[in-house]
Amino acid sequence: MRRVFALLALLVLVQPSVAAERLNGEAIKRAFEGNTVSGRYTNGGFFTEYHEPDGRALGHNGWQPNKDACWITKEDQVCYYYGPPSDRTVHCFTVELTDRLYVLRNVSNGQINALAAIEPGNPRGHSDKGEPWYCDGLISQAPEVPMSRRRLASR
Repeated sequence: MRRVFALLALLVLVQPSVAAERLNGEAIKRAFEGNTVSGRYTNGGFFTEYHEPDGRALGHNGWQPNKDACWITKEDQVCYYYGPPSDRTVHCFTVELTDRLYVLRNVSNGQINALAAIEPGNPRGHSDKGEPWYCDGLISQAPEVPMSRRRLASR
């Protein structure tokens, strides 16, 4: 897998005419849902996560095996929630596609966080290992409602 990412990165560098396409939330969902996203962070760490259609992110986030890791897509990004509400970390990324290489950029500062590839299905056999998984009713199942259509509480 390491060689695949090195080769993909090299291809991006030697073919400047290949334009990156920034994906919207629906395109990210189509690419990630039911598939494994594996790659390297810019700091060198490796991650691999199977994106369950129910919102669970199974696998390894680069620092530890996932437990209570969940994913959602928004209008133009993908967000990951790691851990229970008391210790939760949230990471959101925009996603660009160049050929078959996915570039994840931090929403907060626009810097590249990782390069990834999509593996169809769950070839690495990522699972919850029979442990309970807590995604606290992830909003990934609910449609995003524009601010103009949201109802505020009233008397």
